[in-house]
Amino acid sequence: MFGAQDTEALPLYSAIVARGRAPHWYLDGAVPDTMDGRFDMIAGLLAFVLLRLEEDPAGAETVARVTERFVDDMDGQLRQIGIGDIIVGKHISKMMSMLGGRIGAYREGLAAGGLDAALVRNVYRGTAPSPAALTHVATALHDFRDALAHTPTATIIAGDLP
Repeated sequence: MFGAQDTEALPLYSAIVARGRAPHWYLDGAVPDTMDGRFDMIAGLLAFVLLRLEEDPAGAETVARVTERFVDDMDGQLRQIGIGDIIVGKHISKMMSMLGGRIGAYREGLAAGGLDAALVRNVYRGTAPSPAALTHVATALHDFRDALAHTPTATIIAGDLP
């Protein structure tokens, strides 16, 4: 059960999940509409939010809390599909490693001026989609990142994503 402090990250995490489930990722972006594809979009959007929050000391505590929400959600999802207690920890560890890898890959991609390679590797698992689909996802994530940059930290923490 979550305590009062844990519930502070719920609106933000819920907003990230809602964004990650938006149909345009799967229709226009050709992200596979599978558990892996949905994980990739939620993890990708979470990565962009975490990168933005890391830029402001006021977001540091929320980074930890929203990451804990992600872990709890993934734990629940794994258990719901029948993964047992013995193996859940290994899966969660792998998912956290994947999230960390995405944060690094997107940070590097943004610094280098493009997300395409990181998206093909992480979202499309090594198989490039059509150029239009890749452009759709890359543009949407760039736009999301740019909008986050102009959104006050307190607004993001409240779950009011641009």
